Amino acid sequence: MNTSYDLTTGNIAMLISMPHNGQLIPDSIVRNMTKTAHQVPDTDWYMDKLYDFAQDLGISIIKPKYSRYVIDLNRNIDGINLYPGANSTELCPTTSFDLSPLYISGKEPDEAEINRRIECYWQPYHQAIKNTLAEMKAQYGKVVLLDAHSILSQVPRFFEGQLPDFNFGSVNGSSCSAELINKIEQLDLSPYSTVVNGRFKGGYITRGYGSPAENVHALQLELSQRTYMDEPSDHYNELKAEKVKEKLLAFVQCLADFTQYK
Repeated sequence: MNTSYDLTTGNIAMLISMPHNGQLIPDSIVRNMTKTAHQVPDTDWYMDKLYDFAQDLGISIIKPKYSRYVIDLNRNIDGINLYPGANSTELCPTTSFDLSPLYISGKEPDEAEINRRIECYWQPYHQAIKNTLAEMKAQYGKVVLLDAHSILSQVPRFFEGQLPDFNFGSVNGSSCSAELINKIEQLDLSPYSTVVNGRFKGGYITRGYGSPAENVHALQLELSQRTYMDEPSDHYNELKAEKVKEKLLAFVQCLADFTQYK
């Protein structure tokens, strides 16, 4: 029984990963961190609440207990920048999205500490994804993986201006079939704005597990937090959330239905 993540098993060939949903930071790490870090402001807030309908659809869900500040589960452990030329956070972030330091000066994690975190947190989460997808593939023959994220609508470090509401990423069409993207593009997600493979094309999880030639279709959704929160606070707006959840349900149902197509 791993204590660093929660995995809920469903009964269809679909898995939702929420790699930035966790908020905990172990005492051994937090004592070296700044007050900014203690507030975990860059959390993908309320992912589990937004997708609370997924379990009733028979979808499996995996989410970490620990914050992305401990280790970013959507980064490659070799440190490769997912978006060459663009500003990005590290495997073990040392600054927040607004460039505030996350560690007391001189207390940043060294190589040994980063390797420890890989072993304790990164490897178990990814092994669980691999095992779950393999089991689904063996049973159903075709699998869909959704990597679910959210972010502030304005983050100058990463993009100019205001982000579209629904940001779908298929790594420029390489992580899932064109047929699936076409079905998503046909959805009526109005009044929300949408883009496919814009600023967010898919992180390590989408890139690492999507293999449409082998019938494993991976897709990332980066949802603007303005659709369900009172930005820039971390307050969940029930009225906003209920409206956007109608569109999220349609989207997720589309993915679930796709697992049934032969």
